[in-house]
Amino acid sequence: MIGGVTEASPTEKPYDSLLVVSFGGPEGPDDVMPFLRNVVRGRDVPDERLQEVAEHYYQTGGKSPINEQNRALIAALRSELTEHGPKLPVYWGNRNWHPMLADTLRRMKEDGCRKALAFVTSAYSSYSGCRQYRENIEAARAEIEAAPEVDKLRVFFNHPGFVEPVIERVEAALESLPAGRRDGARIAFTAHSIPVAMAEHCDYEAQLEEVCTLVAAGVNHSEWQLVYQSRSGPEHVPWLEPDILEHIRALEIIGVRDLVVVPIGFVSDHMEVIWDLDHEAQELCEELDINYVRAGTVGVHPQFVSMIRELVLERCNEGERRRSLGKLGARPDVCAPDCCPPPERKSKP
Repeated sequence: MIGGVTEASPTEKPYDSLLVVSFGGPEGPDDVMPFLRNVVRGRDVPDERLQEVAEHYYQTGGKSPINEQNRALIAALRSELTEHGPKLPVYWGNRNWHPMLADTLRRMKEDGCRKALAFVTSAYSSYSGCRQYRENIEAARAEIEAAPEVDKLRVFFNHPGFVEPVIERVEAALESLPAGRRDGARIAFTAHSIPVAMAEHCDYEAQLEEVCTLVAAGVNHSEWQLVYQSRSGPEHVPWLEPDILEHIRALEIIGVRDLVVVPIGFVSDHMEVIWDLDHEAQELCEELDINYVRAGTVGVHPQFVSMIRELVLERCNEGERRRSLGKLGARPDVCAPDCCPPPERKSKP
């Protein structure tokens, strides 16, 4: 058992189901505060702070786009598996909102599932992006007697099925600029910031830098920087920087006219992308007279959907080719026991 989730020996198979695991999001205004309380459960975050974040959701109708995007991804994945195999039923469970993981695993048990693979909609290694999901799965399994076993698929940050669709999205964004201004445009790759103390014990930064380098080379563009967004928590706790808004202000000082923003840390356009980039960053660019262009996320790009199938085949078939780009190589199927440790949290007095 690694990080709370059982892992198969190479000879144990077959898997009988695929579980898509994601963050979750509210479906309407009444869901917003309960959802946010789920996100911060176990931490001493006052409702006043949550209410500030809730306003982002209320201003967009109280509904996160992440659930619809997961439904679209699951529909595309079902079609992919039906057409090309393996013909596994696809289930969906979230960390923070319905369908909750425990409810989904209960349904899987009722349907006769005994051994599932889990695809987590997070491309990189960090506590919140990998290990915590494995802990969430195990906590959900603990609620159910004889719950299905679940093995998590490897992180896929450098898989061509992720990197190449990002390159395609960035190319489209650059091509939307006037031809004479493309070479002078800057690219800002953005990812969700995490505490520095967490980043020091995982490969999150190195993986992001690798993907940014691969994508920049793929579009033949050298003027780029990795920046961060969506930080939270107390101001005195250091998080990864620079923030996207700070970066935009710096670009204005040196006279940059065009900025292509690439949410490299995300696979779909959920709330952090919509609010922090398409609202706050875009408004700042308008204020500073910088032309803002935002590249799309991979979403349901056919190559990305096919990649998920390929990751399933890796685990089902010994000797299956494990593809990756860049220098870091394919991550192992089974994470080391001490990888991406949880952040230290001070207990309440």
